Amino acid sequence: MESEAAATVQATRPRRAPRTPVTAILTDKRRRKPKSNNESQLPFLLQQSQKATVDDTYSQWKTLLPILYDSFVNHTLVWPSLSCRWGPQLEQAGSKTQRLYLSEQTNGSVPNTLVIANCETVNRQLNEKAHSPFVKKYKTIIHPGEVNRIRELPQNSKIVATHTDSPDIPIWNTETQPDRYAVLGAPDSRPDLLLIGHQDDAEFALAMCPTEPFVLSGGKDKSVILWNIQDHITMAGSDSKSPGSSFKQTGEGSDKTGGPSVGPRGIYNGHKDTVEDVAFCPSSAQEFCSVGDDSCLMLWDARTGTSPAMKVEKAHDADLHCVDWNPHDNNLILTGSADNTVRVFDRRNLTSNGVGSPVYKFEGHRAAVLCVQWSPDKSSVFGSSAEDGLLNIWDCDRVGKKSERATKTPDGLFFQHAGHRDKVVDFHWSLLNPWTIVSVSDNCESIGGGGTLQIWRMSDLIYRPEDEVLTELEKFKSHVFTCTSKS
Repeated sequence: MESEAAATVQATRPRRAPRTPVTAILTDKRRRKPKSNNESQLPFLLQQSQKATVDDTYSQWKTLLPILYDSFVNHTLVWPSLSCRWGPQLEQAGSKTQRLYLSEQTNGSVPNTLVIANCETVNRQLNEKAHSPFVKKYKTIIHPGEVNRIRELPQNSKIVATHTDSPDIPIWNTETQPDRYAVLGAPDSRPDLLLIGHQDDAEFALAMCPTEPFVLSGGKDKSVILWNIQDHITMAGSDSKSPGSSFKQTGEGSDKTGGPSVGPRGIYNGHKDTVEDVAFCPSSAQEFCSVGDDSCLMLWDARTGTSPAMKVEKAHDADLHCVDWNPHDNNLILTGSADNTVRVFDRRNLTSNGVGSPVYKFEGHRAAVLCVQWSPDKSSVFGSSAEDGLLNIWDCDRVGKKSERATKTPDGLFFQHAGHRDKVVDFHWSLLNPWTIVSVSDNCESIGGGGTLQIWRMSDLIYRPEDEVLTELEKFKSHVFTCTSKS
């Protein structure tokens, strides 16, 4: 993984079906959940048309790569990855490195794994030559089942929770877990803690609270479950200087392997179908939201009971896949759906009787939206990734302010990352490196297997204030003319 050509940071397997390495040929398709034949099989000509569109977009993007990005790196993954998350920043040999969490979703010939990698921190000062980071595998955890979702604990991001095709949620201390060699027949790594309470598989809906060591999950049992793991971990300071949190043996319970387990703090019912995603309110461990295949957005308050405090009965025109709560504005909630759209809801406009309309609706994807996330760097900016191979960056402040040169651009869209050629199943903004994103795609349909990991940051000329950019370009223009006259 130290160079793009040799980059094989092994990632996970695509969702829902056994996968093969990048060298194999696959014809099956990954969907977020099984569909009927009428829903899941597009006419052949339509599939070919969509593939041609992705290829054309990619070709155009590739020609603009040098001017669109301050940094960009591409890694080909042996196995596809369904989740990617930034971890803590580390000081190593005088250089700054950030942990990166990935997964390897295999076809069973080798175990599924949770991968901890080291990524060189992307720093670029004014007038400094841009460079791209390198990624190197640091540790492998043999995971009990495929890894569908990874979430880090904000108070100490060396601790992560994972979702697999199981009712239980394993918690891992990535620093103290031993490094394993993933070979066929190797026993699973043992989680530091197991969260129990779901009555059916919980595959994707997972969140860690920003303010308290609380974990939130949703699943096929149509419930949202809250856990408090405060009594089971010893917080040992900040991410950058601490060796990590340790797990205490409290004797509350044990899992099937004999390790410690934790039961729910609360179980919340209201959805009529699978819960696909959950998110905490950034300022409260007692408030959270959820979305599901019933097309509902629900807001919950643990202090007032186990029924929804507010809800939107038909937040989208199809299944909802993802949700995120704005870390800068507690009133704004972002949702993505199988109807190809992204919507922003203001909770001040919602009522308990299921009525509510979005304050913004963004239409720019050609397929189901799989992931949405607000930017940590600007309150009005967010990203969305979809099955069309695109990762779009939007700005609510630009809605209704199209320039005459961009009349065909979707309202609010100001950057489009087209470096992936297949479904962009996950992405994550870096909290430590401004405007830096890690994204992963499942390449099953485009090349028959494997995946792609990309770490990138758009040119600062794109997101900086226009007057500031124009001033800098004028200075650069004058500098070029001066150098030309001297020569």
